[in-house]
Amino acid sequence: MADAEWCLIESDPAIFTELIAGFGVGGLQVEELYSLDDDSLRQLRQTGPQSSVLGEAPAIPVHGIIFLFRWHNEEKTQGTLVQDDRLSSIFFAKQVIRNACATQALLSVLLNTAHEDVDLGADLSGFKANTCEFDASMKGLSLTNMDSIRKVHNSFASQTLVEFDPTLQQKEEEPFHFVAYVPIGNRIYELDGLKEGPLDLGKITNEKDWLQDLRPILQKRMEGFMGSEIRFNVMAVVSDRIKHIMERMGRLASLEGTSSDEQLVALVQERELCEVAIADEELKLKKYKTEVIRHRHNYFPLIMELLKILASRGELVKMVDEAQERASQKRKAESQRKAS
Repeated sequence: MADAEWCLIESDPAIFTELIAGFGVGGLQVEELYSLDDDSLRQLRQTGPQSSVLGEAPAIPVHGIIFLFRWHNEEKTQGTLVQDDRLSSIFFAKQVIRNACATQALLSVLLNTAHEDVDLGADLSGFKANTCEFDASMKGLSLTNMDSIRKVHNSFASQTLVEFDPTLQQKEEEPFHFVAYVPIGNRIYELDGLKEGPLDLGKITNEKDWLQDLRPILQKRMEGFMGSEIRFNVMAVVSDRIKHIMERMGRLASLEGTSSDEQLVALVQERELCEVAIADEELKLKKYKTEVIRHRHNYFPLIMELLKILASRGELVKMVDEAQERASQKRKAESQRKAS
């Protein structure tokens, strides 16, 4: 299969949430993590503030982490390669084609998730069952030849109006790469299709929040790039937040008939907080949908019409010259910065 059949995908929670839906999987969404501090990890998992009636708010399950970084051969590997009978209970596929790492990292989370919140769907359930006896290379080959997966993946291809001559020298693209981190059993694993197999990163010591154990692993990995790279992205695959908030509202409603007047006031206040949280989630998901529509829309016809209008007014050449001058000054400044 040609590399061109799989497009590059941006690291965007809206796109990854849409990928999950496109794969036919229900009960999940993707959230971006801007920090690994305690507040950020707590907000990722919480359904609301601590309840005076229900106690501590139940945590939303985090099924996996997707990490984007600039790939290079010299990076030191963390963890130990799994080579024992655990391989039969971990879905791991080798990446046998370029540009598929985003979908492969996401599927590494989905296909290793066994939780009541998650509906894997007919396609992925069948794929997992049919490939369970395959080795990692055959799983990777089967995955990249799955038309339904490739079609959803390529629905996020960048729109273009022109064709480029492949014989011309192209600027080398920076090799960014996606990997997945998942909790399986009582251990954390890194699943990277460019490695020989799953990497065991150690035991989960915090049963309530495995991200507390993953955090130092991610921090150590990012620190290894300091001085040469600061561009990273971390996204979490979590259960449907609205579903969990509504379940909390249901528990609050069940207490209304047996509560005192004072407790009823607290119940009403907490229900209102839940309603606000649901409205916030709905607004966020609506923005996700808008982002996806904009990403898939082909803006090139509009751009071409605008260029034609500028040309007809005699403004285009001047604007191009000014842009080229700004670009030249920027390159000179960058060269001076590197030389100093």
